[in-house]
Amino acid sequence: MVGSYPVLIERNLVQVNRYRIPVANLPSSFNGFTIAHLTDLHLGFLVSESFIESVVQKTNKLGTDIIVSTGDLVHQRNTIKEIEKIWPLLGKLEARDGVYSVLGNHDHGADTERSLYWLERTGQNIRHTSKPICRGKERILIGGAGDLWYDQLKIDKAFSGADENDCRILLCHNPDSIDTEYKTPLSLVVSGHTHGGQVVIPLFGPPILPVRNKKYTSGLIATPKGPLFISRGIGWTMFPVRFNCYPEIAVLELVRPQRAA
Repeated sequence: MVGSYPVLIERNLVQVNRYRIPVANLPSSFNGFTIAHLTDLHLGFLVSESFIESVVQKTNKLGTDIIVSTGDLVHQRNTIKEIEKIWPLLGKLEARDGVYSVLGNHDHGADTERSLYWLERTGQNIRHTSKPICRGKERILIGGAGDLWYDQLKIDKAFSGADENDCRILLCHNPDSIDTEYKTPLSLVVSGHTHGGQVVIPLFGPPILPVRNKKYTSGLIATPKGPLFISRGIGWTMFPVRFNCYPEIAVLELVRPQRAA
């Protein structure tokens, strides 16, 4: 019974976790702006369409300002079968200021062309570009990078139309992307890919992380290039288990630093 818990129980208990994120140059009218973050759904073996549909419904009910998705939406490689199933479900995501998505390595590994097709068809495509969200005369920019392993990041290209003082929020799949070469100052980077390690050993941490920088596990992390948020995600990779690392829908509340405490 104990051995079956990581496979049959915790892996299916999706938490809604709320994080207050201080953003240095956040415009005052965006104080309290909310982002629902989905990542690493990995539709496929042991992650059913009905399970993903329940995640979509739960996310919509949160009523956040925007919803973002940072890739690895399917699990199996070299097939479009799961791509054709996941995107009609993701097309049901709704938020008052829009839904924005980028792709992960598994989406490219399944089929790049078809994944890009659905990314565009749903109107969620933010890859290699940015879009403004406005509150009166103030705005923030939501931009997207390509996948670190299977695509070109093009972070500077994504924000090429930004003003000098804009608040720039980057969506990228792999958190190692923040350590690459680019000139654009970023106010916040939102990513996934790590699954939080899936198995977190008390006092030790996750024994396996698919990133170069082993500090990039989950949650809000300070880096030399600014704040990085990593969600534990929904699905699984390598092994269908989770221990001490529940799947999550992350809700980020952006606040001006003086109110972060």
